Amino acid sequence: MRIVTLLVCGLFAAFALFAGSADSERCKLSVMLVDAESGIPLSGLLQIETADGKPFMPTELLSRGFGLDATEAPEDAPIRQWSVLPKKATLDVPQGALVLRAFSGLETQLSQVNVDLTGKTRHEISIRLKRFYHAHARGYRSGNTHLHLKKITRAQADRYLVEIPQADGLDVLFLSYLERAGADKDYISNSYTRADLDALSDRAGVVLGNGEEHRHNFTGQGEGYGHVMLLNLKELVQPVSIGPGIMQTGTDGIPLQRGIDTARQAGATAVWCHNNWGEERTPNWVTGKIDVQNIFDGGEHGSYKDSFYPILNVGFRVPFSTGTDWFLYDFSRVYVAVRSALVSPEAWLQGLARGRSFITNGPLLEFQINGRTLAGTVQLPAAGTVEITARGIGRIDFSRIEVIQNGNVIRTATTQAADGHFVAETQFAVKVSSPCWFALRTPPPPVKDDPTLQAPVPLNELGRPLYAHTSPIYAHVAGRAAYDPATAQRLLAKMEQSSQKIRETGQFADEAERARVLEVYAEGIAALRKHMQEMSQPAGK
Repeated sequence: MRIVTLLVCGLFAAFALFAGSADSERCKLSVMLVDAESGIPLSGLLQIETADGKPFMPTELLSRGFGLDATEAPEDAPIRQWSVLPKKATLDVPQGALVLRAFSGLETQLSQVNVDLTGKTRHEISIRLKRFYHAHARGYRSGNTHLHLKKITRAQADRYLVEIPQADGLDVLFLSYLERAGADKDYISNSYTRADLDALSDRAGVVLGNGEEHRHNFTGQGEGYGHVMLLNLKELVQPVSIGPGIMQTGTDGIPLQRGIDTARQAGATAVWCHNNWGEERTPNWVTGKIDVQNIFDGGEHGSYKDSFYPILNVGFRVPFSTGTDWFLYDFSRVYVAVRSALVSPEAWLQGLARGRSFITNGPLLEFQINGRTLAGTVQLPAAGTVEITARGIGRIDFSRIEVIQNGNVIRTATTQAADGHFVAETQFAVKVSSPCWFALRTPPPPVKDDPTLQAPVPLNELGRPLYAHTSPIYAHVAGRAAYDPATAQRLLAKMEQSSQKIRETGQFADEAERARVLEVYAEGIAALRKHMQEMSQPAGK
């Protein structure tokens, strides 16, 4: 018995010694991020690496990949190697040599600090972040127009909405309501009221707006009429999701256009989702029902040449925007030029709808033609020459900038290293012989099913392909806008094909329902034919 007692005592003593040893090999590390120029504390992202090169994820901090499942972000995904640091925190870290890397938003350089905590139980460190761009000083405020959260608690969602948008450097973020039969019981974002979002805005220092994803699919995940964000709503537009494909009940008898009209009449902004996805996109654009076009906001449904260029090439104005759909899986945002330092959802959306915007998940763009900025129009009485100034700047080498005229690349400029970041710029004159539009972009990311878009592009810190694109600047000649008859014919054919598909696929209670949906396409076809006739008239007619 005495032997057993001694063994037990020995085990307890060894455990106590091991526990004491483990405690003594930890350090309480206080970390703060500060603006190198002003000394003001910043929120940002932090990465910690141990001496053997392995990532260390502090349990006190929120993972930047929080909420994403394994299909969206595997355990070794770059987004999971970053933690969200809300200005200052004390972390329980191992003693020894550590490498700390940090940045804030898209406008500071990556800073790295090596620290040796051997034998230290407490230590403080400030990481200075050098800002290479000042979007606010240029009048720009960044926003995400498409976000939902699911399968997390309300407390977790509150923390997510307070900490991550601030660390990412967002100024405006729209959290939107949506429905799907059965699955929406886990959509925690549906629980937020406008008052809730206002209260969180004060805590986050980020303007949180509301919205609804109004949508229709013919099958659970298959293409239907499409999806549209209705932002800054006073009340929900019902039904939020239309038809048996999503809701497993009802018919396909309500077009999205009815909800769009209802929302816009109440002052909301309509933002088409998911690139060029949806049969109702073209008729709503040509009849002036859509304010803004999103791209890269969930799914892979085409690129710029599918989503924007055709509509622009028949003479319509198309503001660019973007978001991230489920969780903030990327840095995607749209920068909008606004006139007031105090930004409201209404003022920001007004600037967005006017097209004073550029989209990005990394590189920042500057673009002017004859002194006109984004959404501006250069008026030429006859064929002439315009002066173009273009610049891209970013933390990661984005390869080059590309100047676009009517969808075609007319000039490129490669990046150059510049004291911890990268810059590409060009200035040149170009002859304008006919009406056109111009824009600036970085190389477009690959699209899975498009053989012409397979070239890889650099990745950002979260492991996402880099992109950036401005909304257009327009050049009118003798008062006329860009117009390509062949593109107009293709859009006309697309609406006719959509109309036929709906006749064959839609489930309707009666002929009145079918006619109500098909009327959207009939009106779109009529509007485009009228536009084609007007644009084909000789100047002055």
